[in-house]
Order: sequence, then structure tokens, then C-alpha cells
Amino acid sequence: MKKYVKALILIGVGVLIAFPLFSMSYYTMVRTSTPQFCASCHEIQFAVNTWKTSTHVNNAQGFVADCMDCHLPAPHDTINFFFSKTFHGIKDIIVHFTMEAYDHAKNRQAAYASFKNEQCQKCHRNLLYIPDRRGAMLAHRAVVYARPGYEKKCVDCHKNLVHNPRPIYEYKQYRETYRGLGI
Repeated sequence: MKKYVKALILIGVGVLIAFPLFSMSYYTMVRTSTPQFCASCHEIQFAVNTWKTSTHVNNAQGFVADCMDCHLPAPHDTINFFFSKTFHGIKDIIVHFTMEAYDHAKNRQAAYASFKNEQCQKCHRNLLYIPDRRGAMLAHRAVVYARPGYEKKCVDCHKNLVHNPRPIYEYKQYRETYRGLGI
């Protein structure tokens, strides 16, 4: 009987310690996963400001893809998500305090090199169903079902969608309208 009481006490103490720790960790991860938090570092303000003018924020569907959507694994892959987020956070803090100048072009190339197509496909799932654009549909099919040796990344073709300085906010619905006018 004493074994069961001791086991129940240990389980109770474990829950009392683990629940607040998990809650604080989760709360911290959620609060630090916003574009506003990312923009709190002066090195990242350029990226956040250029993101705001892109179609990843301004689009006809009203969907917003934020920093976490593109730069981290999907949150349902909990262990990988927490590890990646922690790793990126520590790296960003070290860079913030040790680098004299932040090279946007160099860091952009490093980010593109690290991207996997699965990160884009978290949101862009219907790449193979584009009934009014056969060429785009075939190009996406060559990426999704790439032959060995012919693999491509989404960012190979879609490099300039986000994090480029623009004089105006780019709205997808207006861009579609102008395309027919040759503008």
C-alpha cells in the first residue's frame, strides 16, 4: 500500500511541476512566434517591413502567412518545431550581440538554401489544380513529382515574392487585373 501512495505522490508532484513548465514554454513559443516579436530586433525590421508589402500579407483570399509559417516546420511536428524555434532564437540572439553589420542579401541566400518545398506546401497544397493556367500546373507537377537529378525548390522560381523592398503594397487581385492589360 505504501508503494502506491508514494507513486501517487510522485505523480502528483510531477504534474504540479510539469504543467506550469509546459504552459510557460508553450506561452513563450506562441508569444515569440509573431511578426511583431520578430520585428523587435532591428536586424529583422527590414524583413518584416518588406513582408508587409508582399502578397503573403496582402492577397485576395485575406490569408496571412507570417514568419513562422515559412521559416519553421509545421507546429504539429512538435519536437522539430520546438527544436527549430529554439535553435533559431538562440542563433538570432548571438547574431544580434556579436555582428557589427547584418547582411540582408547574405542571410536571404542562406534562408533560401535552407528552405524545403514542404514549407511552402503547408499553405500551397493545390499546386496541381490550376485549371486556367496549364503551364503553371505543369511546372508545379515537375517540382512535386521531380525525377531524380531534376529536383527544384519552390524558391528557385518564386524568389522575389517576399522580402523585397517595394514602393507600393502588392495586392494579388490588382496584379491579376494588370496582367491582362500588359502592365
